[in-house]
Amino acid sequence: MSLIDVRSVTKTFVSGDDRVTPLADLDFTAEEGEFVCLMGPSGSGKTTLLHLLAGIDRPTKGQVVIAGEDVTTLSASRLAKWRTRAVGYVFQQYNLIPVLSAFENVEVPLLLLRMPARERERRVGVALAAVGLADRAHHLPRQLSGGQQQRVAIARAIVTDPTVVLADEPTGNLDRTAATATLELLRRLVDEFGKTLVMVTHDPQAAAVADRIVHLDKGHIVAEPSHA
Repeated sequence: MSLIDVRSVTKTFVSGDDRVTPLADLDFTAEEGEFVCLMGPSGSGKTTLLHLLAGIDRPTKGQVVIAGEDVTTLSASRLAKWRTRAVGYVFQQYNLIPVLSAFENVEVPLLLLRMPARERERRVGVALAAVGLADRAHHLPRQLSGGQQQRVAIARAIVTDPTVVLADEPTGNLDRTAATATLELLRRLVDEFGKTLVMVTHDPQAAAVADRIVHLDKGHIVAEPSHA
């Protein structure tokens, strides 16, 4: 069984008098330790699929199974606990808390788990070292460059040792140099740490670092996955 197994998933939203279906009877899989890129025009369903994988939203019908867990059947409380442990999410806008240091931003997900302070400190230190920011631990986001802020966000995403890392346009706000460094870091998460990573991007250069590219349009996979 694949680590990620999306089975016949449809997602429909009601918008006024209209029904919008960003995903329609979609099947999607990803193997353990695979780096998959989702590409397609705006409105093709890429971010909707990422939200379903993260347990941020639920499908209208179908199943989302991750590491053998059918997350569509979990209660709200169990889903929240599962998401904290199983999913690391990297946002385009970084979503760092401005008044917290890099260390404190990375620590936030661990505060939701029952964990001694010493273990939290150790994990944060490991995560910041993994992204090359151990020497910036006490800097506030405004004291960091955009690329450094994104690396803090990546450290926050991996600090719980999640099953899956999801990245939504992680290089969209970065210059080419910072974007290249961020993509190299995401590649390392797969190659050195064995993470399974699903990334949404519009950038063909960003997509080229993935193991496989999946093209979506109007809620459907429109091309067979191709190896980058």
